[in-house]
Amino acid sequence: MTDIFNVLALITNFIVIPGLAYGSQLALGALGVTLIYGILRFSNFAHGELMAFGTMVVILFTWVLQARGIGIGPLPTALIALPVGILAAVCLVLVTDRLIYRFYRSKKSPPVIYLVGSLAVMFFYNGLIRFIIGPNDQRVTDGERFIFTAREFKAWSGLTEGIAFRTTQGLTVVVTLISVTALFWFLNKTKTGKSMRAYSDNEDLALLSGVNPERVVLIAWMLAAGLATIAGTMYGLDKTFKPFIYLQLLLPIFASAIVGGLGSPIGAVVGGFVIAFSEIAITFAYRKVLAYLGPEGWAPDGLVQLLSTDYKFAVSFVILVIVLLVRPTGIFRGQTI
Repeated sequence: MTDIFNVLALITNFIVIPGLAYGSQLALGALGVTLIYGILRFSNFAHGELMAFGTMVVILFTWVLQARGIGIGPLPTALIALPVGILAAVCLVLVTDRLIYRFYRSKKSPPVIYLVGSLAVMFFYNGLIRFIIGPNDQRVTDGERFIFTAREFKAWSGLTEGIAFRTTQGLTVVVTLISVTALFWFLNKTKTGKSMRAYSDNEDLALLSGVNPERVVLIAWMLAAGLATIAGTMYGLDKTFKPFIYLQLLLPIFASAIVGGLGSPIGAVVGGFVIAFSEIAITFAYRKVLAYLGPEGWAPDGLVQLLSTDYKFAVSFVILVIVLLVRPTGIFRGQTI
């Protein structure tokens, strides 16, 4: 029976907890993508770089706060800087919308033109970020590192395997829960949120009902920028900040949105956790698990991985292709907020 508990501890420590944290980060990123798609009907390829930009501002302001000795005890100082990063990201996307996307709207350009425009914006954001903060890893995590450590869990449980729960992982899950709850309340309970849903469902009918399209677009960009900054900051705190990483995250984020149903907020959340747990479970080394479950003294020679961690983003790609072939509308049949 002890071996079973050790297996459960292993799976919890290396799959469940990381999956919850990573899935939360992907869910927030996918929500921003799905909001823009639901309102403007195009896939914003600059979303990953928007996450990086907002996170970069959070890091820069965090350094200022740390230099002045300002903190919040066991929690990361970056939480204080997060509103500044959100504000900067909002300003950036609103300027971008005024200079680029508004022109496309006035010309009633097809979605592919928006998509190509977002690619140009992506490269511009990427260059701007690298110019300001550089291409290297940046770490700003402070406060208490663990909620509880593997050693503490082993002492409490008497098991051979431990479970460590980092503060950033717990913080990611809590912040995501608050953000998602607030977003769904906004979309379903407020007049502005209902206007956005109406505009997403039927643009012409919404305009006849008196919905201001520019206001709807403005709010959508603001929400997307806020979600992007929160997602990027949580990822940066939990792992590391490196501009190129956020470009790579674009694939699992889009996979999350499409798997759940592009345009469906609840689908974005579910898709984020589907992709996260798939990536982690497929790249996990099951050697110890099989050693505990097999005959005594027996253990496989190799790591027993279905796929190397170097190729974890390939999991997102394969799932994305399968969903597009089997169920293109996703789990929740997206395309509307």
